[in-house]
Amino acid sequence: MITYEEALSLILSHSLPVGIEECALADLLGRVLAAPVEATSDMPLFDNSAVDGFGVLTGDVAQASSESPVELELRGTIQAGDESRWQCGPGSAIKILTGATVPASVQAVVMREFCQEHNGIVVIRQSARAGENIRRRGEEFKAGEQILPAGIRITPPVLGLLAGLGHASFPVYHKPSVAVISTGDELISPGQSLQPGQIFDANSFALKSAVNALKIDRCARLHTPDDRESTKEVLMAAFESADIVISAGGVSVGDFDFVKDVSEQIGIETIFWRIALKPGKPVYFGRLPATAGRAQKLIFGLPGNPVSALVTFHQLVKPALLKIMGLPNHEPLSLCARLTRTIRKKAGRMEFVRGILRTDSGQLQVEPTTGQESHMMGGLAPANCLIIFPLDDTILPEGQAVIVELLSWSDM
Repeated sequence: MITYEEALSLILSHSLPVGIEECALADLLGRVLAAPVEATSDMPLFDNSAVDGFGVLTGDVAQASSESPVELELRGTIQAGDESRWQCGPGSAIKILTGATVPASVQAVVMREFCQEHNGIVVIRQSARAGENIRRRGEEFKAGEQILPAGIRITPPVLGLLAGLGHASFPVYHKPSVAVISTGDELISPGQSLQPGQIFDANSFALKSAVNALKIDRCARLHTPDDRESTKEVLMAAFESADIVISAGGVSVGDFDFVKDVSEQIGIETIFWRIALKPGKPVYFGRLPATAGRAQKLIFGLPGNPVSALVTFHQLVKPALLKIMGLPNHEPLSLCARLTRTIRKKAGRMEFVRGILRTDSGQLQVEPTTGQESHMMGGLAPANCLIIFPLDDTILPEGQAVIVELLSWSDM
C-alpha cells in the first residue's frame, strides 16, 4: 500500500487538461481561463469623473467652505458618452456627471453635494486638491499589461472584467466528460420496491452530483451487475464516451470484484491499487494511454461503501478533475481546531474523520460526527470538515489541537 500523499501525487501527475476552446462571453461563467488576460487598452480609457459634480480649477476654490462659498460661472454640462466640448477657465466650472470625460483643463471635480446651482452660477462650499474625484487614464492598467494569469476560475467579476476589456469570447479549458459506474447485483434505483437483500443505488447519484457540483455537466450514470462480462461491456462503453471513468465498488478482493482485473484486460495501465487510508483502502487508479487519435483517459475505482466513495472522491478525484479543468494549484483549506471528544484508531492508516467545525467564544472547535463507519452516511451528511488523523497515531485526546480540512463539494 502507498500513503495518501503518494497516491494524490501520482494522480495529479497524470491529470492533464483535455484541450482548449474559444467560448462566447455569455457562456464563460464557471469556466477556467486558458490564457492570461491582458489589458487591450489603457484602463480607464480616458480621464473621467468618479462622481456627479463640477469641474473646477483648484485655485478658484482654494478658500471655499460652508462659511465662505465661492461663486463660479457654469459653462456647460458633460454627461457619460459625451465628447469633451467644454473648457474650464478661471472663474468658471463645468458640470460633469459620473463616468463622463474630464477635460484636460479641469484640475478637480467637487462633489455635487457641496455645490448649489442656480441661474447659470455654481456656488461651491468645498475646497479641492488637484486630481480629486478624477479617474486618470491608465491608472488601473496600461495597454498590454497582464491582469490575470491563466488557470483562474471565471467568476462574475472576472467575466465583467473581460467584457469591460471588449472580449466577446475567450479561450478556456475543456471540461472533461465523466462516466460514473455503480457495481453490484444488490442495487436498484430509488423509487422501486426493495426485495430481500437489495439496497438502493446511492453511489451513482451521489457521485454524479459531486461531479456536477464542480460545474462538469457531461456526466453519465451507468450500472453493472457483479458479472465479469457485464463489467467489461460497461467499462468499455464508459471509456468510449468519457474522458474520466469513476466506478464505485468492485475494486476490493472479493469473489465478484472485477473492476481492476477487467480494466487491465481492456488495456488500462494500473498506476496504483490500495492506499493506507480510512475510509478508502481499496482505491484503484489507472489510465488508458493516449494514442494518435485519442487523448489519455483515467479511471478511478472507488470503494463501494457510500461514505468511502464520497470521501475518496473529495480527497482524490476532485483535485484531479480541477487540475484537468485548468486549476492546477487547488488545495483544500486547512485549519487548526480543538477536538471536543477523544478519538482512537489503529496505527498504520491515515484516517479522515468526519467532523463539524464551529466557533466557541472565538475559538475553532471540531466535533467528530456520530456514525464514523464507512456505510454510515448519517455521519457524513452533516459534516463540514475532515479531521486529519495521522497514519501512525492511535489516539487524539479531547482538547488537542488538530488539523481539519474543509469539506467543499464545489471547487472553492
